[in-house]
Amino acid sequence: MTISLRQLEYFVTVVDEGSFTKAADVLHVSQPGLSHQILALERQLGGPLLERLPRKIRLTPAGRTVLPHARASLAHAQRVSSAAKRASGVVAGELHIGTLFSISVGVLPAALAALRRDYPEIRAHLVEFRHTHDLIAAMDAGLADLAVGPVPLEWEGPILPIGVEEFVVVGASGDDSLAGQSHVRMADLADREFVHFTAHSGLSDHLNQACAAAGFQPKISLRTEQGPSAINMARAGLGLTLVPSNIIPPGFDGLVLRPDPPVNRELCVYTRVRPDPVTAAFVAAIADQATIAPQHLLR
Repeated sequence: MTISLRQLEYFVTVVDEGSFTKAADVLHVSQPGLSHQILALERQLGGPLLERLPRKIRLTPAGRTVLPHARASLAHAQRVSSAAKRASGVVAGELHIGTLFSISVGVLPAALAALRRDYPEIRAHLVEFRHTHDLIAAMDAGLADLAVGPVPLEWEGPILPIGVEEFVVVGASGDDSLAGQSHVRMADLADREFVHFTAHSGLSDHLNQACAAAGFQPKISLRTEQGPSAINMARAGLGLTLVPSNIIPPGFDGLVLRPDPPVNRELCVYTRVRPDPVTAAFVAAIADQATIAPQHLLR
């Protein structure tokens, strides 16, 4: 049984457009030719993938099962094409960058801007995860060309350190007990409530570990998945939080305190194989342009 990428593309387009007529227009093929390819795909897979209704199409149970695999196959083929073009010196296509949500907010924008400036034909595609374990698994599975994140343990491919990011305690500006301080002992926060993170967020681990090192478990006022949301909740007085300093926006008018002892995270770029020229250019850009330590918090 041989299934072609063309057949998968036709199937996905019919589903996305909702009809054979619209899909044929998008694909610039005749409707009979499109129908023939879909029927051939269905014969190869042993049954119908689509219900042909008078005014629309609907996925069969088999079609719902096949659809995500068809999308994944097309995305993988696109990544193969982009990688081949980059390896041959053709600066076009997509660069798939795996990272964590907090890093995409604080670290990557300047590096991505440099990539866009120097390689305008390259389109960056972020593949974002909540936890470093998920990021490493995605890299192992080939879902990204490179990863930007905490240094992975026992990684066999190239690793380039890019700096150490500092975590800070954030609170409301009206918090009189902490006003006027630049640092705060974590042990002194044992009785305070925290805006915490959901269990599958890597930021949750950092907060738990920092509190455990100070001898207490954090009291939780609420949980959120995202660092920027935690900052806004802390600023509103719903509790303290602990986040990477590089996601604090300029002009932030809440409390920002350095914890004692410090809470840091070493970041790196890692790949499975030696980077091709464009990937190497992005690695150089992130090493030079990434905002690991924000200037507006270094004063």
